[in-house]
Amino acid sequence: MADSQLLILDKKQIQQKINRMAYQILEDNLNEKEIVLAGIWDRGYKLAIRLKNVLVEISDLKVTMLKIELDKDNSSLVATTDIETAKVKNKVIIVVDDVLNSGKTLAYGFGVFLNTPHKKIRTVVLVDRSHKIFPISTDFVGLQMATVLKEHVDVVLDVEGQEDAVYLS
Repeated sequence: MADSQLLILDKKQIQQKINRMAYQILEDNLNEKEIVLAGIWDRGYKLAIRLKNVLVEISDLKVTMLKIELDKDNSSLVATTDIETAKVKNKVIIVVDDVLNSGKTLAYGFGVFLNTPHKKIRTVVLVDRSHKIFPISTDFVGLQMATVLKEHVDVVLDVEGQEDAVYLS
């Protein structure tokens, strides 16, 4: 990593945040038999997998994984999922991403489920930067931090040759 990057969370701290968020998700869904973790590709999906691993370990919840791939450069919603959204109707859906900056990515993530009836939709982010321009709120957050717009938060998860970390640059 470059010298201008400041370590915000190390591997152990990331796992602690994931564990805490998993328990919060469980508490929010005590009466549910199944939830859907809809991870935004790619780091949001990697975070969702880690949440699933903890949830399976601490509960009897059935956790269905759904991958959302977005065209973030498009000015309108262009998204694909690895399973049909109709297969997750009438379930609790939890949209997962690594960093919440403007809220656009999570808003587009919600858009995937607009035509699918569901029990509730929740959001999970590892880092909330508090620069929202979309009316998005986070339900489960690993770390909330105030940054300046010029700063960048970089989440490293499952990258070959690099240890999990969150950096501010």
